[in-house]
This record gives sequence, C-alpha cells and structure tokens, in this order.
Amino acid sequence: MALKLEQKRAVVAEISEVAAKAYSAIAAEYRGLTVPEMTELRKRARESQVYLRVVKNTLARRALAGTDYACMSEGLVGPLLLAFSLEEPGSAARVIKEFAKEHEQLKPKLVAFGGKLYSPQELERLASLPTKDQAIGMLMAVMKAPVEKLVRTLAEPHAKLVRTLAAVRDQKQAA
Repeated sequence: MALKLEQKRAVVAEISEVAAKAYSAIAAEYRGLTVPEMTELRKRARESQVYLRVVKNTLARRALAGTDYACMSEGLVGPLLLAFSLEEPGSAARVIKEFAKEHEQLKPKLVAFGGKLYSPQELERLASLPTKDQAIGMLMAVMKAPVEKLVRTLAEPHAKLVRTLAAVRDQKQAA
C-alpha cells in the first residue's frame, strides 16, 4: 500500500530525528528473509536499544540529509533496512552481525560511524566495541591500578621486615 504525502513526511521526520541522536548506523540487505525471521530480528533489535526500520530508499535519503549519516545516501540501493544504535555505538553492529551469522540472507551493505562511511568489513570492528558497562569497568580497572600498586609498595617494607625476623627466628630455633 502506497504511503500518502503526510505519512511520508512523518516517516522522514521520525528517521531524521532518530539519526540525529544515533551513535552509528548500519544498512543491510534483507532480501530472502521470511516474516518470522524479520520479526525475530526486530525483537533482538528492541532488546538491544536499536532502532530498526525498513523504508524506501528515497525517503531514507531525505531523512539522512543533514545528519551525520548523509554519507550513506549514495549507497542506498536495493531492499535495505536501517539500524541505528541509540545507546551504544556497537549495539546495532552486534545485532546485525549475530543475526547475519544465523541467516545468510542478511548482508550488511553500509556502515557509518561518526559521520564517516566504512566498508561492510568494518562491521566486525564496530561490533567488537565494548558496551557502556564494559567500558566503565575497563576505566575503573585503569584508575584502580596505580592505587593498588601504591598500597603494595607501602606495605612491602613492613612485610620484608616480618619475613626477615621470621627467618632469623627459624634460624635460631634450628641452631
């Protein structure tokens, strides 16, 4: 069923608004996926805070114009779905990558991050970015390491003294 002009404007406005807030965008060809498979993909996307939308390429070009993802406009050819990461930069890439492993029909075509267009092979690298919780954990580990080293360094003279006294005691007991 064809969309009316007002519906088209609403779709363009919605996608443009989402693209303005998104951290990364993936365009993937979905030709050959069944309806239950698409439903499963949409479910996984919702669980990962990924905005997933199948939209006509002309509407997508209009929606992406003026956003960081305008670089994708040239590559929007064929039946594509758009996936935008709303919470973490790698979430859309992880969803598409995991689903594409199970379903060969889903083929990533365009990967955009930070206003730059990357090849589909970069999907793997984007998907391997740490989640927000993982990144915070890594930062905390880096911040905690100097403090731990300081505590160990301050405690070492006392521990060495205790070990030396214990060795002297053992030596006197053995004699």
